[in-house]
Amino acid sequence: MLISTDEARTINTDSRLACTLAAVAGALNTAAFEIVGFFSANMTGNVSSLSDNLAKANLKAGALFLAVLLLFIAGSAFSTLIINAGRRRGIRTIFAANILVEALALIALGIVEMWCNPSYPGLLLIFSLSFLMGLQNAVVTRISNARVRTTHVSGTATDIGIEVAMLIDVFRRKESPKDAPLYLDRLGLHSSTLLAFFVGGIAGIWLSKLFGYIFLIIIGVGLLYLSLATIFRKRSA
Repeated sequence: MLISTDEARTINTDSRLACTLAAVAGALNTAAFEIVGFFSANMTGNVSSLSDNLAKANLKAGALFLAVLLLFIAGSAFSTLIINAGRRRGIRTIFAANILVEALALIALGIVEMWCNPSYPGLLLIFSLSFLMGLQNAVVTRISNARVRTTHVSGTATDIGIEVAMLIDVFRRKESPKDAPLYLDRLGLHSSTLLAFFVGGIAGIWLSKLFGYIFLIIIGVGLLYLSLATIFRKRSA
């Protein structure tokens, strides 16, 4: 799931990866909104809010949304630099290593929020999660060759509409029936990704209400298991 790239990947591999990390992104995104009041991964909404605040001369609020956007970009760039360096060295577990970084960062963030009493806990949370969502999205984009996104659903919803339209044209005999299985596979991939993000969002609200900032540690431990299992399985193969 965090090893194969390009032609070696299957729809099933992409689906498992997409559902797992989309659920994580949905949980973190909605929990951040519940705690802070805006999203850590929805850059469309954040850029719109940036425009709105700048147009109204709300410079302080505008600077906040700009910082979130820049941190998301920085997370994506950081992830890509790690991936590029790893691929040049032939490290096949480099994608899992990136998820390991995300896992450790989430655990550290949960510990800091719970026990270190940061001066601006809401800002630390949203800034950290924006960086990590950028990192995660870059991992999934690179490993799936841009077939999958996990931190937002606008593109995924568009892909669902495209595949539905292609299947309608197959039914109308406007497209070749031999391509129908491919369209169905893609529809299943994108639909399951959207559903995982949705379910993860519900779980994120419940976890944050039940456990407070411990929910960050819980998600971090889950990603830690996923990444380490991949790394050690590959080394023992």
